[in-house]
Amino acid sequence: SSSENEWEDYEPVSSSSVKVSSSSTKVSSSSLKVSSSSIKVSSSSLKVSSSSTKVSSSSVKVSSSSESEESGTFTDTRDGQIYKTVKLEEQVWMAENLNYETENSYCYNDSTENCKKYGRLYTWEATLNACPEGWHLPTNEEFETLISNVGGEEYAAELLKSTTGWQTGNGIDKYGFNVLPAGLRNLSGNFERAGEYAYFWNATECPNYEDHAYNLRLYYLSDDAPLYSNYKDAAISVRCLRD
Repeated sequence: SSSENEWEDYEPVSSSSVKVSSSSTKVSSSSLKVSSSSIKVSSSSLKVSSSSTKVSSSSVKVSSSSESEESGTFTDTRDGQIYKTVKLEEQVWMAENLNYETENSYCYNDSTENCKKYGRLYTWEATLNACPEGWHLPTNEEFETLISNVGGEEYAAELLKSTTGWQTGNGIDKYGFNVLPAGLRNLSGNFERAGEYAYFWNATECPNYEDHAYNLRLYYLSDDAPLYSNYKDAAISVRCLRD
């Protein structure tokens, strides 16, 4: 169909481009439990050495009753909207799609209720100044780091997708990232694929097609989360990353 031709996927980015240092230390999300009744661990006092210290799933617990490093909120002072946030390794992400109104941003089917549900859909140019101060549009490399932090491209979608809202293939939302299938606005101005796809712009332009930029794509029939390049003038979702 014409709409499919207007949103043709180009140049999937190979997962082999992701480099993970063997010297880095990762603490599995399954090994860290959060309890409001237990000790609070200050980021300035606790250091975990990859060579000496193992964190047991039955031992260290971190309080979530105050400013937890793993989850929190952020208020966009431009319009007062409050966003959930989540920390994955050293990255702090918005755990909801951006919903700040800019020129060339849209609500799915022009419905304000869909903006509340999915956030807004942005053309690539509109994303460049859409994130609030202290946050930015992620690069290809930063998305690759996210995917690596949640187990790799092959399984990332299942772990990041919301537990409801997908046509089939709901995720388990293991990390509280809560990816919803917001769909897109194609080049003709038609809205499509809500319930089936989630797309997230990144800041990296495609070197082979000047009218394309890269995005992360999650699909209802798949557990993987590849990077593709697509038309800049289509409108899709945005997740901001803390500077």
